[in-house]
Amino acid sequence: MGSTGTVRSKAMKQGKLPGLGGKVGRDPRNLLTSLVLVFPLFLVYQLGVLFTLPVLNGADFLTVFLFKNLGLSKGTYLAYTFAVAVTFAIAVTVLRHKQRFDPRLIVPVFLESAIYALTMGSLIVFVMTRGLGISPQLAGGAGGFVAQQSFGTRVVMSLGAGVYEETVFRLGILTGLTVLFGRVMGMRRWIAFVLALLLQALLFSAMHHIPPYGDQLHLGIFVFRVLAGICFGLLFWYRGFAIAVYTHALYDLYVFLLK
Repeated sequence: MGSTGTVRSKAMKQGKLPGLGGKVGRDPRNLLTSLVLVFPLFLVYQLGVLFTLPVLNGADFLTVFLFKNLGLSKGTYLAYTFAVAVTFAIAVTVLRHKQRFDPRLIVPVFLESAIYALTMGSLIVFVMTRGLGISPQLAGGAGGFVAQQSFGTRVVMSLGAGVYEETVFRLGILTGLTVLFGRVMGMRRWIAFVLALLLQALLFSAMHHIPPYGDQLHLGIFVFRVLAGICFGLLFWYRGFAIAVYTHALYDLYVFLLK
C-alpha cells in the first residue's frame, strides 16, 4: 500500500470515512460531523413516516420490517426511535473525545449540497445526450408512485431517500465492495473503487424499479439513475457522507416539489 495506505490508515483511526481526507473537526468528512449533520434528517423522516404509512422509502429496510413484518404499534415505534436517539447521543459523546464538530460547517455544507443538487440533473442529461445518445425525455417519467402523493409525503420521502439510500448504497455497499475487492481480493485500489462505484450505481437504479412502488423499467430512467448513483458515490467518497445525504435529499425535494 505504501505511503498512501499509511495515510489512509491514519485517517480511518481519526474517524474519517474511507477515501476521505481533510482536517478532522473542520471538515464535513469526519465521522462525528457526518453524524451530527445527518441525524436531524433521520429524525424528521423517522417521525414523519408515522403520517405517511404505508408509504416508506424503499431502502428503509428496518422500518419496513418493523411495521410490515412485526406489526409494530406506533407507540412502540416511537420508543424505538427514542432508543436510536439515545444511541446517537452516546456515539457523539464518545466521538467528541477524538474529534470536534464545528457548527460553522452547517451553512457551507448546506450550500455546497444545494449547488450539487441543482446542477447534477443537468450534468446527467448532458452525459446522456452528448455521450450516450439517450434522449433525456426518456427519463422524464421518473418520480413514479411518490410523485403522486401529498406534499408532506413527498417531503418525508425525499429526506428518507437522502438518509437511507446513501446509508445503504454509498456508506454500506460502495465502502463494503471497495474493501472486498481491494483488501480481500487484492485488486488495485482504483480498480476496486471504480468497480464498486459502478455496481452500487446499478443496484441503486434497479432498486427504484422494485414493485409495488417502483417505476416501470425504461432505458432512460434506468440510465439516469445509474449516472445519479455514480454522482452520489463520488460525492460520498470525495466530499463526505453528510454532503452526499444532503445533496440527495435536496435533489429529490427539487424534483418532487418544484418540477
